[in-house]
Amino acid sequence: MKNYKVALVDDNVFMLKSVEEKLSLFDDIIIKSSNHGGTAILEKLEEDNIYDLILMDIEMPGLSGIETTDIIKKKYPHIKIVMLTVFDNDDNIFNAIKAGADGYLLKDVNPDVLHKGITDTMNGGAAMNPSIALKALKLLRNPENIVDKEKSKEVTLTSRETEVLEQLGKGLSYTKIAENLFISPSTVRKHIENIYKKLQVHNKLEAVDMARKQNLI
Repeated sequence: MKNYKVALVDDNVFMLKSVEEKLSLFDDIIIKSSNHGGTAILEKLEEDNIYDLILMDIEMPGLSGIETTDIIKKKYPHIKIVMLTVFDNDDNIFNAIKAGADGYLLKDVNPDVLHKGITDTMNGGAAMNPSIALKALKLLRNPENIVDKEKSKEVTLTSRETEVLEQLGKGLSYTKIAENLFISPSTVRKHIENIYKKLQVHNKLEAVDMARKQNLI
């Protein structure tokens, strides 16, 4: 029986423990590391990238799961990544697939389904809840629906968010933005998180690009 070296990534400690408990029922799953966020797994992979699969949360502060997946897939293409999330909206599914995710499961799956998802993915399949698979098929048939929906969204930023985004567009660091606007770096980070959510983006370049396209800055 082949053993699979697995990493868990989630910003919720209790969720990490829950997934660990589910997978502890199976002898062929070795949880090699449990990571509190995207930055943590990237640092871990710099030291050791001998992993078979990563179970990745999506909504995390700092680096989102989708952004982390994109980075890992470009740097370590041998590692399979299955998104494990509570969010089943079209945008997340579409962006996860685009980032290179090999599967997409909801966090409430039972241990057997989770285990089967891992083994199926490692054997060349794709781990997906039936409801997710149906949405993914629809998105692959009509990807322009997502693009049209994104274009039709009216985004409104607060004056402070606009100021932060303008500074971000100049390539300034969080610390420098904080100094210029007389606020703390943590407040800058919070504004940027809100901007990402409103613009439906996952990094600074995307945020600035999207804001310019929508004439927000």
